[in-house]
Amino acid sequence: MNEYRKLRDRQQQEFNALPLGFAFNQKQFAEMMQGWGLDPENDQDKIYSIGYGGFVRKKDADLLHTTTARHAEELAAAIAADPTGDGFICEMFRCELDNHEYSYTMDLSDTLEALDYTPEDINADKRLRHGLERACSLILKST
Repeated sequence: MNEYRKLRDRQQQEFNALPLGFAFNQKQFAEMMQGWGLDPENDQDKIYSIGYGGFVRKKDADLLHTTTARHAEELAAAIAADPTGDGFICEMFRCELDNHEYSYTMDLSDTLEALDYTPEDINADKRLRHGLERACSLILKST
């Protein structure tokens, strides 16, 4: 199996297990707060917004931060361990190119955004550039 996909899937499971709440209207907000044993009117000082309708209790914020930092470190280590771009880096780009329908659109922008890279980042690192070029080639050969 694709090592990037395995890493991403494991990290997604870990993230999904975090004690986060999501609310997109007042009813959902009240239900989320009550589910945490908090009063929706009086206990808003006990939560943080994480954006996009997400919330975390202040007491769980460190867990969120350490988990996301560890995930970023794991990804960076896997990328650093690929000396040529033919392994993990290529798998990473291929997976994200597939997720963003590169074979139909021929557009790299969504893939780069998902991975938090700019075109300048790719051009500045020969391993990233090679891995991306190889992934694009593999996708185009398979269509």
